[in-house]
Amino acid sequence: MPPLGLASISAYLTSRGLANDIIDCYAHPDSDELIIAHLLRERPAFIGFSCTTSSFFDGERLARLAKSTLPGVQVVFGGVHVSAMQEKVLEEYPVIDYVVVGEGEETLRELLATPAGQRDAVASVVLRGADGRPFFTGRRKELLDLDTLPFPDYAKLAGYPQAYTLPIFNYPKAPNASCLSSRGCPYACSYCDRSVFKRSFRYNSADYLYRHLSFLRKTYDIRHVNFYDDQFTFNRQRVADFCRMVMDAPLGMTFNCAARAEHLDFELLILMKSAGCWMISLGIETGDEELLAAHRQNPDLVMMREKIALIKKAGIRVKGLLMMGLPGETEASIKKSQKYVYSLPIDDFNLAKFTPFPGSPVYRQIKEAGTSMGTFHEDWEKMDCMQFQFIPKGMELARMEELFVDFYRAHFQRPRVMWSYVAMLWKSPDSWLRFLRHLPSFIRFTSTNKRIGKGK
Repeated sequence: MPPLGLASISAYLTSRGLANDIIDCYAHPDSDELIIAHLLRERPAFIGFSCTTSSFFDGERLARLAKSTLPGVQVVFGGVHVSAMQEKVLEEYPVIDYVVVGEGEETLRELLATPAGQRDAVASVVLRGADGRPFFTGRRKELLDLDTLPFPDYAKLAGYPQAYTLPIFNYPKAPNASCLSSRGCPYACSYCDRSVFKRSFRYNSADYLYRHLSFLRKTYDIRHVNFYDDQFTFNRQRVADFCRMVMDAPLGMTFNCAARAEHLDFELLILMKSAGCWMISLGIETGDEELLAAHRQNPDLVMMREKIALIKKAGIRVKGLLMMGLPGETEASIKKSQKYVYSLPIDDFNLAKFTPFPGSPVYRQIKEAGTSMGTFHEDWEKMDCMQFQFIPKGMELARMEELFVDFYRAHFQRPRVMWSYVAMLWKSPDSWLRFLRHLPSFIRFTSTNKRIGKGK
């Protein structure tokens, strides 16, 4: 996925007269050399890093590399991990000079434009005081109107869009891309990190959304977009208006989105299908309603089943999003999830290994509970939802791994599922071509249960 947050910040800074560039360390394995060359060539005053929990240590390593290359450069960190950790980041990692907490565009602009001795007046920043102790200046009171933002600066992403293709079998056509049309989520699920946007929710208007997609189509020939919003359909009217705009003036594009089942109805689904909606992802999380009730609002699996049936009736594919290993999980609840998911007419699913991220309510609960909820191995580098770092009380790691593999293996062995992937030969031919090109890597992944190509 492209670093859409960085691309948005970059466009915003450029529009305010602040020159900048992007080096995406995920997309380009030679990022160390690129960073050194850029620092020596451009000699910037600041270098910024946006990090998740699992990539934080690599970011800190690169920050040390940057300062050894250009000693005077000021280091700024942003993103979900540091927004949750705040002062602790500067207390424990002296190479970092500033942390931007929450939404980055205006805070970073202000930080860069403010003289060094006055930066303690910039809201949403963690910095060191005269005594050397880190302190947080407090959250910014006013958030941006998203329709006033320029489109993300995709041109600064080397190799875009080919370097950022969606996962196989998740799109009908290429080139494709990811896009954001809202920020935040009004819900308070235990497992979601809300350190950046808290429980705020803002969105682009239908008109802005249409113009954004039109830009992607005309500039990069994008044929399919995945909206990476938490709640694409939360504001029903703007989605309906957007769909009618697309139907009145087609863009020749299709799209995926994620939604909560509560915010879908058949009339809206028909509109979305007519406008090119190809797949909707739903957060099922678990098929054990009692477990679900402990971690999110409205844990209604009957309603979930009904809404999935409506999506299918509208002719849209459905992807289920689940996790294994929530606090309270047992082998019986995992089997219940398996039975529930296999009973649904979903086309695809993703099963993540539950990870208690800093900034999520359950992280604090687990830390305060000690071992009464389970065993938590807080290894930030391994907190990527691909490795079990939390083992619920009464479970064992080895058994969790067995159940995880069995969940996937049993799914792919079902005749209906096997046929659905055969059908992708004509529904998503580019996916099959990519799958065959990367077949050796896929075989290694299935045999080791580890992500391929993850940097050290």
